[in-house]
Amino acid sequence: MKVAIVGVSGAVGQEFLRVLDERDFPIDELALFGSARSAGRTYAFRGKQITVKELKHGDDFKGIDVAFVSAGGSISVEFAGTITRHGAVMIDNSSAFRMEDDVPLVVPEVNAADALNRPRGIIANPNCTTIQMVVALKAIEKISHIKRVHVSTYQAASGAGATAMAELVKQYEQLLKGEEPTVEKFVYQLAYNLIPQVDVFTANGYTKEEMKMYNETRKIMHSDVEVSATCVRVPVIRAHSETIWVETERPVGVEEAREAFAGAEGIVLQDDPANKDYPMPLFVAGEDPVYVGRIRKDLSNPNGLTFWTVSDQIKKGAALNAVQIAEYLVRVKSI
Repeated sequence: MKVAIVGVSGAVGQEFLRVLDERDFPIDELALFGSARSAGRTYAFRGKQITVKELKHGDDFKGIDVAFVSAGGSISVEFAGTITRHGAVMIDNSSAFRMEDDVPLVVPEVNAADALNRPRGIIANPNCTTIQMVVALKAIEKISHIKRVHVSTYQAASGAGATAMAELVKQYEQLLKGEEPTVEKFVYQLAYNLIPQVDVFTANGYTKEEMKMYNETRKIMHSDVEVSATCVRVPVIRAHSETIWVETERPVGVEEAREAFAGAEGIVLQDDPANKDYPMPLFVAGEDPVYVGRIRKDLSNPNGLTFWTVSDQIKKGAALNAVQIAEYLVRVKSI
């Protein structure tokens, strides 16, 4: 098995290295690619030092079985043909191909089999907030069809990359010294603040991030579900949180929902409010699953249910989900 990582120097690229190693993904040869700036760097993997090659058009991907790509949408579009030309499966972490009809959009706990139909050799990794939500929604969808979802997200700095996490830490340090905080990665100071904008606004008043949750959820779940999202950036380093309201076709009780979550793939149920036990990003950062808690009936709708989820955006929301797609393809001998 020959594996490539494109964009290895970024936060998600580094997470790919960790996840592939800790899950003992079968790799005989690992190739690392990056920008001209990153080329020449070396990274340790399973006792070897591997040098980053500059990503170029050519035959560097000949013999590669699967390529994990996290270098931005424009790079994905430009190099997709180069990466897939010789038969490599490209698992892309950008938004470039997610809504293309001939590119599957996959969360293995929800729609793994979609990955088998990939006419362009590309599989899209969904948006981090969508991944986290649909893993939880799948558990409820199994017991009653979900008609409508309202979701508010509380998104950590990690969603904007390694430099964004560093900027948040720097802002706190500067403010404690009485200095003006550096504001480059976000539209406003994030330290001691909430920013009700993730990505740019669209004509309907929703941001692109919010529209991703609408469109991607429907594609992944093969559903007519309606989704209304509000995405908020919060001064947390790592792991996103979401408050989710669902309206189902029939009433779903709290205990029934708990049982569904407890038995669902990829979910850890943490729901003991009497003992103040519920998921929080402080304790979820670095973990694999989607954590679910604060499950309760919606007081305003007899068919409504409300719950809270937390998951590591860099891990399950990006690198881990992509690796799980590849693991599925290996299991079913599709690569």
